[in-house]
Amino acid sequence: MAREHAYLSGLVGTGVTPSLTPPLHMAEGRAQGLQYVYRPIDLTALELDLQDLRLVLNWAEMLGFDALNITHPCKRDVIQFLDDVDPVAKALGAVNTVLLTAEGRIGYNTDTTGFERAFRTGLSGAATDRVVMLGAGGAGSAVGDALLRLGVAHLTIIDLDRERADEVATNLTGRHSAAVQSGGFDDLEKALANSDGIVQCTPIGMHNHPGTPFDVALLRPEHWVADIVYRPLETELLRAARAKGCRTMHGGLMAVAQAADTFQLVTGRDPDLERMQAHFQSLVDDDEVNPERYQ
Repeated sequence: MAREHAYLSGLVGTGVTPSLTPPLHMAEGRAQGLQYVYRPIDLTALELDLQDLRLVLNWAEMLGFDALNITHPCKRDVIQFLDDVDPVAKALGAVNTVLLTAEGRIGYNTDTTGFERAFRTGLSGAATDRVVMLGAGGAGSAVGDALLRLGVAHLTIIDLDRERADEVATNLTGRHSAAVQSGGFDDLEKALANSDGIVQCTPIGMHNHPGTPFDVALLRPEHWVADIVYRPLETELLRAARAKGCRTMHGGLMAVAQAADTFQLVTGRDPDLERMQAHFQSLVDDDEVNPERYQ
C-alpha cells in the first residue's frame, strides 16, 4: 500500500515569523485529511539577507520541501534561481510561489489572481475608470495587473522610487489596452482628485510600519480604498477612509484568495474558500486577543 504524501511548505521573507499564512494553510490541509506542514523561514531571524536566497532554495530542496511562498523583499530576486516561470509571473517580473518538483523549480504569482478574486468579492460593482495604486514593488506589479484585468481604464502608479514606478507602468502598458502612468508622491494629490479609488500596496500600516502612506485629507466619500496589508486588518488608512464615508476592502480577502490559489498549486486539490476565510478570521480574532501566539 502506497504511503500518502506528506506536504512540506515554507514562507521565505523578512519578518515572516508572525505570519498567519502557515496556520491558514495547515488548517485547510487538516480539513482535507492531508498531512501538511508549513513553516516560516524568516531571513531576519536567521540573520540572512537577499544574498543568501540561493542558499535557502538549495536547502529547501535538499530537505524535501514541496513548495515555498516568497514574500518581501524576495519576489523579484528569486526569479534568477528558478528553472521555469509561469508566463504571467514572468511578465510581472515577480514570483510569490515556487514549486520544487522533479522537473525543477517552477515559479508562479498568486498575488495577482488573489487580488482579482478579492476585489470581485469585496468591492463588487465599484467604479474602475480611474484608479491610483501606491507601491510598485512585487506585490504592486501583481495588483496592477489584476486591476487592468478587472477593467481599470486609467491606472496611475505612485512610488517613492520613480524609476521603479516607470518600469512597472511600461510593463503593464505593453500587455494591456489601458492607459498606465507613473509618478512620485508629489503627484498623488492631482491623481486622487480625478480617481474612483486607491489601492495601498506598500508596507505602511503594518504593525511594524504604523501610520498612513499619505494625508487622508485627500480622500473623498466617493473614493473606494483597498489595502493589501492584513496585519492588522483594520489599518489606520482604512479606519480613516471609513470615517470619510469611503467604501473599503481589507487585505485579508487577498491573503486568503492568494493562499487558496497556492494551496491548489501545491496539493492539486481545490480548497474551500469560505472555510479558509472563516479560519482566517478566527486566526485574526485570536491574534488580537493573544498577539504573542504567532510570534
